Amino acid sequence: MILSIPSKKSFRFIVNRLANPGVFLRFTTKAQPWVTTSALIISLIGIIGGLFFAPADWQQGDSVRIMYLHVPMAILASGGYFALAICALLSLIWRHPLADLAAAEISPIGATITALCLITGSLWGKPMWGTWWVWDARLTSVLVLFFLYLGHITLLHAFDDQQKGYKAAAILALVGVFDLPIIKFSVNWWNTLHQPSTFSFTHASSITLSMMWPLFFCIIGFALGFVALVFYRLRAAIIEHQIRHLLISSTQDDRI
Repeated sequence: MILSIPSKKSFRFIVNRLANPGVFLRFTTKAQPWVTTSALIISLIGIIGGLFFAPADWQQGDSVRIMYLHVPMAILASGGYFALAICALLSLIWRHPLADLAAAEISPIGATITALCLITGSLWGKPMWGTWWVWDARLTSVLVLFFLYLGHITLLHAFDDQQKGYKAAAILALVGVFDLPIIKFSVNWWNTLHQPSTFSFTHASSITLSMMWPLFFCIIGFALGFVALVFYRLRAAIIEHQIRHLLISSTQDDRI
């Protein structure tokens, strides 16, 4: 059997179909249990493997095990903001009806993940660097990312007109995306305390296979957990929006 790669036209059709709130609710109702269960199982395998089966690092000892929380959080912090920027493009350019709602639900999750990334990084940095915090290029750029998330959340609620809030937040999301390459390449551009990237496409990985497979499971499991949380929150937001619309329509009908 030959598998074909979906064309741009079919991909656009899928995006447009899921733009319909009813279709999206039906799709996520079926997908939600699978995504959530997969996230829990894969994350559990990764965490158990990282804590009990992966070897200690020859330099950092058992303190390296916080990597199995910190690295997935770091990846998702940037990945979540990239998703936020995609929603901003869909909202400002293509007027996607669910883009603003999705951005509003992604932002709090992304802010929480970024905060956890900073906290776990500090816990890891204390035994390695002798301090909880340094104004390192990587740490500072991730802190900026955290404030960008908070700024996005603030702008969503800063206007009486909700659409103005959506637009202002979308613009901030697009402007803030320039922080992502700084986070990624800061360890290469400046002399920083933070270690270089563990994975690379240009040279061999700096991590052994026995430590890599639990980390890989944690990354995949946490990413699926991120998707599951967004699905939960976005479904609730759509239902709340529909109920509010029905109440407003009912009130207008009563006045008539």
